[in-house]
Amino acid sequence: MQNRLRHQAIEAKEKVEIAEENQTLASITYQNFFRLYPKLAGMAGTAMTEAPEFDEIYKLNVVEIPTNRSVTRVDADDEIYLTAAEKYKAILKLLRECQERGQPVLIGTTNIEKSELLSTLLKVEGIKHEVLNARHHEREARIIAEAGQSGAITVATNMAGRGTDIKLGGNWEMRVKLELADIPEGPEREKAIQRIKDEVEADEAKVIAAGGLYIIGTERHESRRIDNQLRGRAGRQGDPGASKFFISLDDDLMRIFAATDKLRDYLRKMGAQEDEAISHRYISKSLEKAQQRVEARNFDVRKHLLRYDDVMNDQRKIVYAQRRELMEKESIKEMVEEIRSDVAQDLVLGHLPSDTVA
Repeated sequence: MQNRLRHQAIEAKEKVEIAEENQTLASITYQNFFRLYPKLAGMAGTAMTEAPEFDEIYKLNVVEIPTNRSVTRVDADDEIYLTAAEKYKAILKLLRECQERGQPVLIGTTNIEKSELLSTLLKVEGIKHEVLNARHHEREARIIAEAGQSGAITVATNMAGRGTDIKLGGNWEMRVKLELADIPEGPEREKAIQRIKDEVEADEAKVIAAGGLYIIGTERHESRRIDNQLRGRAGRQGDPGASKFFISLDDDLMRIFAATDKLRDYLRKMGAQEDEAISHRYISKSLEKAQQRVEARNFDVRKHLLRYDDVMNDQRKIVYAQRRELMEKESIKEMVEEIRSDVAQDLVLGHLPSDTVA
């Protein structure tokens, strides 16, 4: 099927009106599209790790601006385990502790399959939780509204729920929208709104006392930027919070880009026991180097693609310059006559013997 009928397949899956097949007449890479602007600027919470790429591709400097309020989030050291089974066992132990003290937890996973695997483990252990991924998008608003409530546990992929703050104690505005949709304006509705506000305020105090939102990363992502985005879900606007990553030598990043056999031997020589977390500078450096290798590889891929597209971009500029000239002219008679003359001349010259052409 390749690109043909792909949109129609997605439309059928999402049960929306299926459009006719269309044809892509023009395309451009993000980099060359952004370069069309005479002035370029942007803002992101995690741009510092990509500063070299912004400089090389767009000639943009990256400046770090201090946060509006001091970040009080506590970022704990990574816990590293020999196997994935040991890692998940440690995560479940921490989740029980957080739930007992009423601390909400957001667990970040790298993909839908791993979020559902963790959800299965939580169900087996009888731990109440919600799953926030692309397969539950119709419930996404409610899940996010409740993710900051005391004792709430939310399992999410790295893209799910992005761009929405998880408010400690819950989001009273979202709760009003969801719970009071059928109640008309009037004294009864106002009373219900005040009740929800009071509940959220009381729960917020309880969550703050428990330490705020706790972020758990089930493994490191290929990009440090995505890890920073996950950490940044907690401790917003001066709220308390905490974060910790749980890593095993079975994780994709470690298995593919780190020398896991050497690490495994090294850990065993250090006397690593089953279910024992390891925290060591050598391992942390290996992990950081693995991420940097992936980032460098991905950057090289983007850079090489851009080099090829730069050739097409020169042609693209000529075509669009001619198109703009056509669109802006009041009359295109002269241009059409010139083109017609050139085409006629090319046709004649193409049929004449080469020795007859001066």
